Amino acid sequence: MRASRLLSILIMLQLRGRLSAVALAQEFEVSIRTIYRDIDQLSAAGVPVYAERGRSGGFALHDGYRTRLTGFTPAEAEALLLAGAGHAAADLGVGAEAAAAQLKLLASLPPDAGASAQRIASRFHLDPGDWYARDEKLDFLPALANAVWRERRVRIRYESWKEVVTRDLDPLGLVLKAGRWYLVAASKGKPRTYRASSIQSIETLEAKAERPPRFDLARHWTQSVKELDQRLMRTRAVVKLSVEGRRLLREINPAGAEAAEAENTPCRPPGWIKASIPFEDSSHGLRQMLRMGPEIEVLEPAELRQKMRSETQRLAALYTKPKR
Repeated sequence: MRASRLLSILIMLQLRGRLSAVALAQEFEVSIRTIYRDIDQLSAAGVPVYAERGRSGGFALHDGYRTRLTGFTPAEAEALLLAGAGHAAADLGVGAEAAAAQLKLLASLPPDAGASAQRIASRFHLDPGDWYARDEKLDFLPALANAVWRERRVRIRYESWKEVVTRDLDPLGLVLKAGRWYLVAASKGKPRTYRASSIQSIETLEAKAERPPRFDLARHWTQSVKELDQRLMRTRAVVKLSVEGRRLLREINPAGAEAAEAENTPCRPPGWIKASIPFEDSSHGLRQMLRMGPEIEVLEPAELRQKMRSETQRLAALYTKPKR
């Protein structure tokens, strides 16, 4: 385990440059003292690693040093072949390069390991898109990916939910979420999220993009998703749910289903439960609950219950009229 961590530290220093003991300790979930011992071991083994003191200091490799420990184990090769999520590489404009890299990876492995990795790749396929979803228009995604990689500022024309706006942005990364691409970019120093399919035009500028210190795309995205859920799910409704209603709720409002299962207070009729569930606002809640038909009953708030009554009365009136 320690040998594996030493190799991982070496590769991380090679790929990322200077890293602090705190950052390495967090990455490998060990103590800072353990990281110092690992660095001593690397140095004793002849790796030219040095430490810089100060606020922006850390450990780094001497310029020009490259490790030759690049071999893959069979398990690592199999995992890499599963890492290409569907058409993501093609969306980014590097589909051919990704296919070529996969072939080179297979060719670099020993015969038995290569055959095993190819067998894995031929039997598992990752498709991140949702059911019945249509491919989005992604004409500008390769240009965005190029700007992210080259660290160049971009000027985009973007259709927000309010209006069409023009923004100068510092691209920080691209995220594929549920089959949809999102650009994470800094506007006036603050990271924001933009849906790639809503970008109407893009111009790559000569100015270098400014990246916030120690910005981590995965950590930022996880936190953003959590904050979005908390911000949007601010309204609650007290409802009664049948067994089928709970199943439907899992599809329509996963956060609501999680809250319902946590509370899960039995009530009448038998098999039904009473719970308080979150939703975005009354209009979203109304649309969601109408989709569940008679498998849900809204008890509170009174305003939402009245809206449900009005909509179901309109629906009943529509279907009790003679066909024309």
